[in-house]
Amino acid sequence: MPRRHPGTPRLLRQLNDRAALELLLSEGPLTRAELGEHTGLSKVTSGQLLARLEERGLVAVSGERPGGRGPNAALYAVVPGSAYVAGLEVLPDSVTAGVADITGEMIAEVTVDPCETGEPVKTVHSAVRRACDSANVSLSRLRAMVIGTRGVVDPRTGDVRFSFDLPSWHAGVLADLRATLGSSVMIENDVNLAALAEHSYGAARGVDDFVLVWAGVGQGLGVMLGSRLHRGFTGGAGEIGWLPVPGEPLPIDVTEPQSGSFQRLVGTAAVTGLAAAHGIPVSSQDALLSVASVVKGSSNGHAPYSSSGPAGPPGTAAEIVRTAVETGRDGFLDELARRLAIGVAAVTVVLDPGLIVLSGDVGRAGGLALARRVEEAVAQICPSRPRVTVTGVEGNPVLRGAVMAALGPAREEVFASTVDG
Repeated sequence: MPRRHPGTPRLLRQLNDRAALELLLSEGPLTRAELGEHTGLSKVTSGQLLARLEERGLVAVSGERPGGRGPNAALYAVVPGSAYVAGLEVLPDSVTAGVADITGEMIAEVTVDPCETGEPVKTVHSAVRRACDSANVSLSRLRAMVIGTRGVVDPRTGDVRFSFDLPSWHAGVLADLRATLGSSVMIENDVNLAALAEHSYGAARGVDDFVLVWAGVGQGLGVMLGSRLHRGFTGGAGEIGWLPVPGEPLPIDVTEPQSGSFQRLVGTAAVTGLAAAHGIPVSSQDALLSVASVVKGSSNGHAPYSSSGPAGPPGTAAEIVRTAVETGRDGFLDELARRLAIGVAAVTVVLDPGLIVLSGDVGRAGGLALARRVEEAVAQICPSRPRVTVTGVEGNPVLRGAVMAALGPAREEVFASTVDG
């Protein structure tokens, strides 16, 4: 039987400090007595702990708690400016950077045009520098930075393994970013980050096992199992656009993700064609896209996604779905839900999550009206019946997820050493 050594006083102080800091972050400002009640520490020990954290600049008095007789008790809170992090969302036509303090509060957000610099490192550096300038925070004070991109991120190397519409983001970019911005830079798939945000701030808060379905121009999944992201061996977990669908042709060239069977079934052109079939007005450009897709071919009459037609604005499918909800186009919504349910059912029979969250432009636009229909459609074709709801994350879910992912290592670094040797 291995011999156990009692914890040293220094280690115990470190553990108590970390527990107190996490408690102050999650529960808000607390008095010394309240901190002692939550942690089980004595008043003397709680006072010594708070004094130690104040000296380190991690905790400060933020107000008072009115009481009965006697003076009001001081309230202690984590100092927001004790550290900062950055999160980014990278899209083909824009890069958005946000700077947040150690509490997770976003204090600045800027968007830049990637065409201004033409390559990832300069674009990211420009976006982060502008966000820091806007926040009045020195770039050197960032403790961690997480970048959300489309495509497959290799979990072993941390590099982008493949991204169809971000060709300049490839193996080697991470090393270049770290050489310029520091070793704390990480890259993560954008839908995975949206799932992290959903778990922390949205409809999946407190849910250990759930799946986020990203429905938009492209289709994706964020899978959370045991409160941890499941990325897969190569980082390809969640690429649901490739899901084979009966009646839809299989892709001939797997380097063109728009040709995936499920993508053809529910992508932009499919939604546009479905809208036209149900008498929902679409622009002439949308109609051209739909016609081009149908001409390109689909064995069951569904309009597949086509890269050969006009691209159209990214919000086109979302605007169609929003119009359908607002005008009560039940037939359109029922059919779209039936199509989405095919993908949801395939995930459900493999993972059996208790919760499915619809996100992405189309998921948000469909709201609870679409989510309810998807839940009913899944129940008809799947022995399990997961609850299906719509995202509860406000603002940009990828950016919020990137900040959340950056806070973990930043807090680990800042909170790791609070006790002198």
